Amino acid sequence: MAEANENFLLLQSGYLFPEVARRIRAWQSRHPGEEVMRLSIGNTTEPITPSIAAAMKRKVDELTSRETYTGYGDEQGETALREALSRHYKRDYGVNIDTDDLFISDGAKSDAANIQSIFSRSSIIAVQNPAYPVYVDSNVAGGHTGACDESGRYKGLIYMDADEENGFVCTPPREHADLIYLCFPNNPTGAVATKEQLRAFVDYAHRENAVIIFDAAYCEYIQSEGIPRTIYEVEGAEDCAIEINSFSKNAGFTGVRLGWSVVPKSIRVSNAEEGAIHRLWNRRQCTFFNGASNIAQAGGIAALAPEGREECSRLVSYYKENAGIISQGMKAIGLSVTGGVDSPYVWTRCPEGLSSWDFFDLLLDKAHVAVTPGSGFGSAGEGYVRISAYGHREDVIRAVDSITENL
Repeated sequence: MAEANENFLLLQSGYLFPEVARRIRAWQSRHPGEEVMRLSIGNTTEPITPSIAAAMKRKVDELTSRETYTGYGDEQGETALREALSRHYKRDYGVNIDTDDLFISDGAKSDAANIQSIFSRSSIIAVQNPAYPVYVDSNVAGGHTGACDESGRYKGLIYMDADEENGFVCTPPREHADLIYLCFPNNPTGAVATKEQLRAFVDYAHRENAVIIFDAAYCEYIQSEGIPRTIYEVEGAEDCAIEINSFSKNAGFTGVRLGWSVVPKSIRVSNAEEGAIHRLWNRRQCTFFNGASNIAQAGGIAALAPEGREECSRLVSYYKENAGIISQGMKAIGLSVTGGVDSPYVWTRCPEGLSSWDFFDLLLDKAHVAVTPGSGFGSAGEGYVRISAYGHREDVIRAVDSITENL
């Protein structure tokens, strides 16, 4: 008889965002006709910008002609897109990334989940707490953990706790870890790390022969001086860090699906020669992935062109202005906030005595606004909620007004 994968059975029931949606639907069934204003899931809302949309339309037109039709492309991604990304890193971040070290994918989430498959199953994993759920859940499903305890922590994982005391920027673990998952600007807290704070992780990785998995999907939201937008701004990171990124949150590609990973050939591991991790990821992609959509990749190339860059910058500014409106509103009713400056997320402490889900219910009942409970991002998220700036401006203003008027 077939058996279920026992590692999947260890997952806590209900992935966070479907659970949020389920509770919203249940509330609406009890309150027919009532509108719910959603400041919960980080799904972009504004249209694809003109030059990027035009590039994808041209690609669609090319697919309708025998002379210009293309089928499978390189599993690593189109050369033109990887070259554009390499130029982007040099021009905008001042770092050199070899075109061959870039791998195009269908988004950062799948890369963040799949990357652990090229490392040993005996790897010791360290994750931020709170953290985007995919880092934890993919490692649970991959067999790197034991069961979850009553506090919401999985046996076998190292949790790097972040709180108001450390500005929601965790420090490297005291014990040994093999793989370290980091996300800055952070989802869910919106916190950013300085170069010195990231250097501590790079130094740790060198000392412990560890590899950092760095999710930089929100890096285009950084405006503060001295905050790195790629981990490769830290000297030595190219020997120990894989960076994951996406077009979702700066170009509005949440539904288009396009991302990339940087897997340097210089990364070293203890049981294989230099370059092995790069080759293994290449093998993994060639075996299990047929490459990102050529239509999406045409849009990515346009997003990196001067006109596209300017359009994306305006799109990011729009969402950041939304975040500022949310931050001001939460502060106006006496709540403490983190993020909202270099991030589209505002991390808000719940009123005293309320849990994350209690505050979720209160906002839904009193203000008809949906947010995301912080406890869904890990045990250290309890007592907070994440409020997303992704929404039409008028809807964000209405939601914030409803919160300030009804709480």
